[in-house]
Amino acid sequence: MRLTAFTDYTLRTLIYLAQHEDKLVTIQEIAELHSISKSHLTKVVHQLGMSNKVETVRGRHGGLKLNLPPEKINIGEIVRNTETDFDMAECFDSNNNTCSYSGSCNLKGVLSNATAAYLSVLDAVTLADLVAKNSTRKVQVYPRKKRQQD
Repeated sequence: MRLTAFTDYTLRTLIYLAQHEDKLVTIQEIAELHSISKSHLTKVVHQLGMSNKVETVRGRHGGLKLNLPPEKINIGEIVRNTETDFDMAECFDSNNNTCSYSGSCNLKGVLSNATAAYLSVLDAVTLADLVAKNSTRKVQVYPRKKRQQD
């Protein structure tokens, strides 16, 4: 299972805001740090604002800040709200399932349990857990490696 870029950017934004609670942060600042599109990040921030996780301040000296303490932001909830679905295989989508094993296969149950376990772990984590409070070092971000085509 792999998180979508949207979820990845959402988590990165929240982590950065938690690390900089003492100031307003700009979308440009986050986009440059992570080498991601400012337009994609704008969509992320819009959704975070709509969910009341982030406060946006308009104007010349505006920016973003967390609207809730990091301890109140649950990572499982964030992932559920930003991922489009958790269909691990075709058989999860009853409208488009053409698998000939569907009637007798136990894979769907196994994958459902794995997804539930994955989300359970995330439900036990808050944004505060992801941010080292006593660390003074800055986050080192490395560019993503391109996957090789087989």
